[in-house]
Amino acid sequence: MQRDRCRASGPAALKLMIYSDIALRLAVACFVCSIAAHAQQTGRGGHPDFAGIWNSGTATPLERPARLKDKAFFTPEEAAAWERDAAAQNQEPKSAPASKNVGTYNTAFREFGSRVVKTLRTSLITEPADGRIPALTPAASADKRRHQVLLKDPDGAKDLGLQDQCLIFPTAVPPMIPYSYNSDYQIIQNANELMIHVEMIHDTRIIPLDGRPHLPASVRLWLGDSVGHWEGKTLVVDTTNFNDAGGFYGDAGGMFGSDRNLHVVERFSVADKDTILYQFEVDDPTAFTHVWKGELTMARTPGPIYEYACHEGNYALPNLLNGYRTGTKGDH
Repeated sequence: MQRDRCRASGPAALKLMIYSDIALRLAVACFVCSIAAHAQQTGRGGHPDFAGIWNSGTATPLERPARLKDKAFFTPEEAAAWERDAAAQNQEPKSAPASKNVGTYNTAFREFGSRVVKTLRTSLITEPADGRIPALTPAASADKRRHQVLLKDPDGAKDLGLQDQCLIFPTAVPPMIPYSYNSDYQIIQNANELMIHVEMIHDTRIIPLDGRPHLPASVRLWLGDSVGHWEGKTLVVDTTNFNDAGGFYGDAGGMFGSDRNLHVVERFSVADKDTILYQFEVDDPTAFTHVWKGELTMARTPGPIYEYACHEGNYALPNLLNGYRTGTKGDH
């Protein structure tokens, strides 16, 4: 569609560009207006009610593809075309006559998301302007390379990724970035606390809303220490006190780098009765060269959320290590 537009010329092309721009502005304006209109859906204490089960799966990529360059938003027509392409790419591939590895899950287990975010953004990352996560610092880059070497040549279970050890998944750690499956969240809310139960890997954040300060700096947690407060109709959650991760760098599954200096600010707004606008800001000066921000829309889903028993019947981890040692190191 973009190439066809470039081939057009004269008044017709100008008119097309003007109409497309108007359509995009109207779509974004309608979404913003819906947030204000539905902010009146209140729970206890007169604040918006986020209770329910929500899914963050989306066809919108985390980072903006290079071919989209400085294009921050889709037009409605471009969004529909993107969704059609995503649906085609997510079809089950034809079985190969022979395989050199054990393969992975088929599409029945995947949950990539079939729709772009309602804001029509071309990436979940909104800042920097290029829609991409900033570079790691030199020290963080070196740590990432070290982890990647260990992932390929592990001496034990602790050298593998955090998700392989069933310790934590990127869907649970703020910012809550979608994964290729199991991107469900259950929110339970009262006047003093908000609980976010994460489907994978069965983690739960209990966020106090009573104005208490963060835990002492000596207390370090996998999910950090989250405290919340209200700014009008928006719930703002501030999270610090992370531990040193011990594996985020270079892990499979889209985990970005982080360490104990990670500071995340999340903003939850009611867009409409079936949509949450989730915005986040990541600041970690020892991991990233710049602060970065993002947003996505979460859709209400009927559920239920089933237990993700990560280590139940987890034969893969010991078998992987035994097979690697036998085949590569000759360690019987």
